[in-house]
Amino acid sequence: MANENEPLEDESNEEEVLEGTLEDEEQVESSEPLSELESLQQQLEEAQQKANDNWEIALRAQAETDNVRKRAVKDVESAHKYSMEKLVNEFLPVKDSLELGLNAADQADVASLTEGMELTLKTFTTALEKLGVSIVDPTGEKFDPEQHQAMTMIDSPDVESGMIIDVMQKGYLLKDRLIRPAMVIVSK
Repeated sequence: MANENEPLEDESNEEEVLEGTLEDEEQVESSEPLSELESLQQQLEEAQQKANDNWEIALRAQAETDNVRKRAVKDVESAHKYSMEKLVNEFLPVKDSLELGLNAADQADVASLTEGMELTLKTFTTALEKLGVSIVDPTGEKFDPEQHQAMTMIDSPDVESGMIIDVMQKGYLLKDRLIRPAMVIVSK
């Protein structure tokens, strides 16, 4: 019987070995899904953190854009509101000079009034020049319809045809733009 038991023992040993191997494989297989699950969970958390970080960056960028837009609107409103400040500052001395001339008119002679008016005109001309205004005085030049307005034409034997004989009213340029054409008399 010992011989019969021996093969049985071998068979039971084989079964135990097979069962142990199966258990080891199940543990390996069950540990693989756990580690894969943990890895996926970690990747999900990292992705959520990146999404949260990007969301915060987007919110900050949106807030910065809104602030820039509001600042630009405020700057434009301020520019419109105070655009005349430079002009007013340039004209105040002219006003002061005119007031002084009027106050002195009661006790001044014609020569001193004329001198005061000339100084006021010089101050005013200087203010206009600072603002980029220049005078168009085309006496003796060829008529240019873009710069001049012909008021009348006169026959003049000693002046070439199309030349400006006299300026009735000076014209003005602001930088390169014509503000008012010079009113002129042109030869035929």
